[in-house]
Amino acid sequence: MYDYINAYLESLGDGWSIYLWLVAGGMIIIACIYWIIWAKKHEQFDEDIKYVIFQEDDADKMTKEDYQKSREVIQAQIARREQVLAEEALKKQGRAT
Repeated sequence: MYDYINAYLESLGDGWSIYLWLVAGGMIIIACIYWIIWAKKHEQFDEDIKYVIFQEDDADKMTKEDYQKSREVIQAQIARREQVLAEEALKKQGRAT
């Protein structure tokens, strides 16, 4: 088995491996583009995510503006979560019928 593979690879001559690397690189680029599109579609690029980690007890550790922003972001996250859960429930209802 290995002799057949070695004989085939030796019959290709010099310079064939660059094409293998080009195909592998192309596949990596396509995979990266796919995952970026997936992340965009699933709202993974949220610049306000840093405010979600704060709790109401952290008010004394933050400026007034940052604390207010964190409360707004958390409320928006909760509202969006409820919206997504409602959309998923409608999809499940549609499939069940």
